[in-house]
Amino acid sequence: MTAMPEARLAREAELPYAVLGMVTDYDAWRDEAAGVEAADVFATMKANAATARATMVALAGLLPEDRAPVPADTALNGALATAPDAREWKIITQLDAIAKRVLR
Repeated sequence: MTAMPEARLAREAELPYAVLGMVTDYDAWRDEAAGVEAADVFATMKANAATARATMVALAGLLPEDRAPVPADTALNGALATAPDAREWKIITQLDAIAKRVLR
């Protein structure tokens, strides 16, 4: 699995983005090892969820009150191809939450 759809959407919303990936099982690529039971995967997922929550709490505590600008903040500057006079008001309204900065 990839995080590509999420990364792309975050970039379109000009949001800095990072992935916290956690493994649930290793049997998919090991022909010589016994398969993993679903119960094992679910137990690992539960442990991973607890680790992810703790990681996010720790990260939130490390974030500065004010964030320095990053390239993601202006990712849409050159991304719009439709001329302003050809943009549909309904579409602009729908995109307001993620693209207001460049559509106004």
